[in-house]
Amino acid sequence: MGVNRRRWDRERQLLEFVLLFVGVPTLLYSLRRDFAPFLIPILGVVGVGCLVVLLRDPRFDRGRLWSTADLRAHLRRSLRLFLPGAAVLMGLLAAYEPERLLNFPLSEPWGWLVVVALYPVLSAWPQEVIYRAFLFHRYPALLTTDGARIAASALAFGLAHLFLGTWIAVGMSTVGGWLFARTYARSGSVLAATLEHAAWGNALFTLGWGWYFW
Repeated sequence: MGVNRRRWDRERQLLEFVLLFVGVPTLLYSLRRDFAPFLIPILGVVGVGCLVVLLRDPRFDRGRLWSTADLRAHLRRSLRLFLPGAAVLMGLLAAYEPERLLNFPLSEPWGWLVVVALYPVLSAWPQEVIYRAFLFHRYPALLTTDGARIAASALAFGLAHLFLGTWIAVGMSTVGGWLFARTYARSGSVLAATLEHAAWGNALFTLGWGWYFW
């Protein structure tokens, strides 16, 4: 009976995971022209839904949502990769698409400031709730190790950007998803992963890569 129950849990979780993290992005990609203006509201609704599921689950540690334990140490570790990584991205854009380099803050400074200010709250935090807190907690029978959870989170996060219609966005998001998932696995903090996510996201919009994400 126990073996059958574990198998059923695994199959159910696999079906739900595929529907949510493969089926929904594929559907949004096929309907992207109709849903493009509503992407932020859709993200907000999905984020709230995942948050409600987590808060209703007594097994979920709510402290993970805002934990600041060892936050400084986690951010220092993130910066060691962020600073050279941002420099590489800047160099690549300068070499291959120099017309885009710093175009957003220079041509639309007020719009850039709004994006930089709102991105952590309206985009980064909901995504971290969905792709880190919810995904890590929801599928214990399917994803049994941190390595499996990090890999699944990275791939799901990459697919979530399929609607943008460019493999550059999908590829960069997959790499970013791996970084943020690793930070979440180490810290157990949505806040730590959100701050790292916000830093990379705002860097992309500032440098000029944001064109591929909008």
